[in-house]
Amino acid sequence: MIRDAFLPLPLIPLVDGASVYHPAQNLPERVTLESPALEVMTDLRQVCAVTTEPEASVEEANAKMIRNGVRLLFVTDPHHRLLGLITATDILGEKVLQAMQERGVARGDVLVHEIMTPRLRLEAIDMHEVRGSKVGHVLSTLKQAGRQHAIVVDIHEPSFHDKLVMLPKVSATQTVRGLFSTTQIARQLGLSLHDVELATTFAEVEALLGR
Repeated sequence: MIRDAFLPLPLIPLVDGASVYHPAQNLPERVTLESPALEVMTDLRQVCAVTTEPEASVEEANAKMIRNGVRLLFVTDPHHRLLGLITATDILGEKVLQAMQERGVARGDVLVHEIMTPRLRLEAIDMHEVRGSKVGHVLSTLKQAGRQHAIVVDIHEPSFHDKLVMLPKVSATQTVRGLFSTTQIARQLGLSLHDVELATTFAEVEALLGR
């Protein structure tokens, strides 16, 4: 009798031109060094992360970047765990040529895991730190690290219950929450990536902004 209470939902025909939602984060077009850091962060709760497998070829990875309009892919395993990052610079730079020479293979045979930056060589920013920081702090972090990208993670502390009933060595876990990109920051500042990379002080960046 209970099942009779669940009436079927009305069905309608799909019209020509029906589209599919794609999550999109609307970042401000222009920011300053004093703007909140969140205004230049790609939030992976709002934008789907673009991933690839470690055994994919670099040609496949490059094609995926082009299709999705990105310059970085997260390399993950079947359980969505982060293994590393691969960027357009990795694919278009000397890493691929070195891998080809080392293994004596064609470019199409070079695999993502051969040229990616592995997780053990990556560092991240705690989302808690990001919430109180400004664009200038992020730019300073990227410059000091000598990188064009920085990962942001949510840190999940084990609950009191977990600490009591689980192994004594239970520790905090991390989930990649966002991404900072020098290219994105430069665009929102209204500068070229070349200008931002050449500037060695914030006074120089501010001078460029005032041109």
